[in-house]
Amino acid sequence: MAMISSFFGNPRSSIFDPFSLDETPEAHVFKADLPGLKKEEVKVEVEDDRVLQISGQRNVEKEDKNDTWHRVERSSGKFTRRFRLPDNVKMDQVKASMENGVLTVTVPKLEVKKPDVKAIEISG
Repeated sequence: MAMISSFFGNPRSSIFDPFSLDETPEAHVFKADLPGLKKEEVKVEVEDDRVLQISGQRNVEKEDKNDTWHRVERSSGKFTRRFRLPDNVKMDQVKASMENGVLTVTVPKLEVKKPDVKAIEISG
């Protein structure tokens, strides 16, 4: 986990902290639980210096004058999370999708070129 923190910065920075990170051989995959938000209310951006930024806003529910609110525990407000990406990513191929309140951002890795190996005949 220490390596992830060094790559991706502070893992706890917001009241909206439902993020997970998975690294596959092909990509870095970020997932965020954002229940109740529509994809239009979430913004995913990549900056030139390899920073992935996920931001959005959950609005306060409007009170109906006829309702009596006893308790409100649902959080509201703006959120922003920033993750520093490692050197081995394809910045121009980042993809994001949102389904059932789960945002998935896939950051493909650069292909690691295997060195060409040439067999040398031994004479003598």
